[in-house]
Amino acid sequence: MIKIAVFDLDGTLVNSLTDLALSVNKGLKAAGLPEHPLSAYNRFVGNGRAKLIERAIGAERLTDALFDAVISVFDREYRLHCNDNTAAYDGCAEMLEALTKNGIATAVLSNKPDEFMGEILGRLYPNHRFLEAWGQKPQYKCKPDKEALHAMLGLHHIPLDGCVYIGDSDVDVLTAKNSGVKMAGVSWGFRGRKELLDTGAPFVADTAAELTEYLLSL
Repeated sequence: MIKIAVFDLDGTLVNSLTDLALSVNKGLKAAGLPEHPLSAYNRFVGNGRAKLIERAIGAERLTDALFDAVISVFDREYRLHCNDNTAAYDGCAEMLEALTKNGIATAVLSNKPDEFMGEILGRLYPNHRFLEAWGQKPQYKCKPDKEALHAMLGLHHIPLDGCVYIGDSDVDVLTAKNSGVKMAGVSWGFRGRKELLDTGAPFVADTAAELTEYLLSL
């Protein structure tokens, strides 16, 4: 049996796309740049705040001045509105409870800036205790690099073969591969089943109940 299930956040445990998109669009508008429809942000997110802003601005327009202008507005707006529309995915609270009851620790490792993690998880999963909940910390490289996951597991002396990493995108598949841990994908997030399978996910769940069954079988 695995010892810990480590989850991505955005697109895996929470649907945060609307709040992210609205905050970036406010930054784009303030900088005199065109805004994007919500659907565009499915492809923009996943590699951290800086890459999100760069993708939204577009390579053909990107300058240091525009980047700084957009990210400053994004940071202010998202700090105020990160929980306006963000919601937990169906069945995930019950899944986390089932894992805990079966002796499997849970944690979160996200490329979202670390300062937003506590507020979002505290509101959406107030009754669940995660062993750790890390966003992107400056001392570690962003996923899919292995640094942060290895540091988290090392902090609790958990071997690599005792961990499964769960996420909704190619970044999450590659994070598990680079880290040498098991992996499970979820189809309900931002990128979908095909991307996960094409990147090498060994299993993709369509519901939290299906994911729970799979995790308990490892």
